[in-house]
Amino acid sequence: MHDLAARLSGLPPSLGPVRLIGVDGHAGSGKSTFAERLAGALGGAPVLHLDDIASHQQLFEWTDRITAQVIRPLARGEEALYTPYDWYSRAFAPPRPLPPAPVILVEGVGAGRRTLRPHLARLLWMELSPEESWRRGRERDGAEQQEFWEGWIEAEHAHFAADPSRPHADLLVLQTPAGYEVLPGPEAPRTPDDDVTRSDGPSAVW
Repeated sequence: MHDLAARLSGLPPSLGPVRLIGVDGHAGSGKSTFAERLAGALGGAPVLHLDDIASHQQLFEWTDRITAQVIRPLARGEEALYTPYDWYSRAFAPPRPLPPAPVILVEGVGAGRRTLRPHLARLLWMELSPEESWRRGRERDGAEQQEFWEGWIEAEHAHFAADPSRPHADLLVLQTPAGYEVLPGPEAPRTPDDDVTRSDGPSAVW
């Protein structure tokens, strides 16, 4: 994790002074836990959770909000102010600041969508099947959220069918009993020994 953090910190800024790192994957794939651990390895990097940007009415139609509240201010080197959504009260809370830190993680389903990709220094994809991810998510959220999950799965299917993230991922993150393994993604730079790199475990291709 610390090696990954060091490599991400060494990337050129991608959004004003910020290295914006996307962590995408299916709902329930472990994005939030991984992002929090990576943020710790980065010395407390801010994490923008897309659950705070989406809402019941706009599960995926939130690009205008994140562009206006987060992307444009950070691009100018200014502090962003976004209004996090409360999924229980179904209302937006008061604005929350997001300073232009050297590295900011944006995690959630859709973090690698085409609107955000031009602003990302790297896109990471949690490599877990949709079926296993959704099973874990449903188990986590309990029976009271089953109706929501039925609607969510349909919406996620439609989103990734129209705007897939995995084909554009720089790195694939696999959770293992010992932690995480990071492998080159479909967008990773190709090298002559790429097949050897892929078969020998975690890669240093960036």
